[in-house]
Amino acid sequence: MQNVKQTKALRHPPRKKMRGRWKWYLPFYLMMLPGLLYILINNYLPMAGIVVAFKKVNYRLGLFASPWNGIDNFKFLFKSGSLGTMLRNTILYNVVFIVIGTVLAVAVAIMLNEIRQKFASRLYQTLILMPYLMSMVIVSYLVFAFLSGETGYINNSILKPLGLQPISFYQEQAYWPFILVFVHTWKNIGFTSIVYFAAVVGISKELYESASVEGATKLQQIRHITLPSLKPTVITMFILSISKMFFSDFGLFYQVPKNSGILYPVTQTIDTYVYNALMNQNNPGMSAAAGFIQSIAGCILVILANALIRRISREDAMF
Repeated sequence: MQNVKQTKALRHPPRKKMRGRWKWYLPFYLMMLPGLLYILINNYLPMAGIVVAFKKVNYRLGLFASPWNGIDNFKFLFKSGSLGTMLRNTILYNVVFIVIGTVLAVAVAIMLNEIRQKFASRLYQTLILMPYLMSMVIVSYLVFAFLSGETGYINNSILKPLGLQPISFYQEQAYWPFILVFVHTWKNIGFTSIVYFAAVVGISKELYESASVEGATKLQQIRHITLPSLKPTVITMFILSISKMFFSDFGLFYQVPKNSGILYPVTQTIDTYVYNALMNQNNPGMSAAAGFIQSIAGCILVILANALIRRISREDAMF
């Protein structure tokens, strides 16, 4: 009989305790509320616009009252003669961004961790994070200041004094894969390295002290302690990057090359093509269809990447 009463007490705790527990959790719920509202407004409410991808938009009738047109909005992507070029550029650039960005960000995070002076460490963190906070419009003008054929720093201050011919960067395709990779890395490495730096700081100092006592060098400590400890963070960042494999940084591929038609074979991605088509044809249904395809492809890639990681190391998988 006593056991039954104890079981009921566990299943139905006193109301006073429940009220006290609710009051204790209330500040945390209030702190979480702005983030939840942001996610709801920014991520979930726009999902209703998916129907636009299957409609022929008539502004007089409105988005939701416009007539349905099946998959006609999807056909413009597959009928375009540059679909292969768009997919190649979008996917290959993202692969290079992920590989180079991860390697350099981890290296920068490890170097930041080796700086013992707090002022110097904070100064370097601020300096490498500043490009990430810049608008891509500002970045495009900085790139133009270096690459301009008439007033650019490279042509006037480097090539001309050496007696070399100036280069018309905005008309030469061969340079832009390297330029775009450099600009993307320079702009984004600050944020990514800070993420990895936070993970490095969280590693127990006792592990390094024990390794030092055993005679391990700095490189050995990085190889056997730092890198294995960063594995979960690297995997999480990798899965998040995979989800954007079919997306591209619009500012990077549109504003930095100045939307030069000569450079389309190496700078045009799905996003820039859809934008140009939208500006020419004024059909938001095509833009919505492209975004729908990109989202579905990104979701599939996340599931596949997580499944692969789960087979290799189950405890490191996200789900």
